[in-house]
Amino acid sequence: MIKKKVTNVQEALKGVQNGMTFMLGGFGLCGIPENAIAELVKLEVKDIICISNNAGVDDFGLGLLLQKHQIKKMISSYVGENDEFERQMLSGELEVELTPQGTLAEKCRAAQSGFPAFYTPAGYGTEVAEGKETREFNGKMYVLEEAYKADFSFVKAWRGDEAGNLIFKGTARNFNPAMCGAAKITVAEVEELVPAGALDPNEIHVPGIFVKRIFQGSNYEKRIEQRTVRSKE
Repeated sequence: MIKKKVTNVQEALKGVQNGMTFMLGGFGLCGIPENAIAELVKLEVKDIICISNNAGVDDFGLGLLLQKHQIKKMISSYVGENDEFERQMLSGELEVELTPQGTLAEKCRAAQSGFPAFYTPAGYGTEVAEGKETREFNGKMYVLEEAYKADFSFVKAWRGDEAGNLIFKGTARNFNPAMCGAAKITVAEVEELVPAGALDPNEIHVPGIFVKRIFQGSNYEKRIEQRTVRSKE
């Protein structure tokens, strides 16, 4: 059995360099790789390209990297609640490639599956399709989208074992599974790391073949981006 467990986040991020392209799982602030992001901030890597659904908020998630201007380009589906992201985009300080959310997910999954490209109707006739090949299938127009190419993929799971098998919990099962194996090196941080064989095979969402390194995360804040509560009556 190949053990992919590493002792800490520092070992997990070994090989990270300036100018690399990173995939980061999560949706809003749900299921984001908090430990990996914090370590990227500490490493002060620069000129990086981040592929993520959004960029967190101003003082949390990818917003921490934006604050220090470590991100050269964001590839995401929306600006979200991050004012600094919006400011840098409008001022031209940050390159931004906005992508339809389903297309973003599929570009990750295509990379995971080894497909170089795929056709989608999303974005045809809009700026999204500019400069891209288009083709008609059964009377409907489609846009050719290429799979992403990334150096590292950072994902967050609920439970994992030393062989890299992962189980996600709730909404954290968003972009994380599609990003596993979609980069040269996939790093998974988990809330609970168990020995190989301890997980029920029927509950595993992503098999360990897609994961290169796995470590036990810590100090998860699990912030809520927009908290909505019932008023007292």
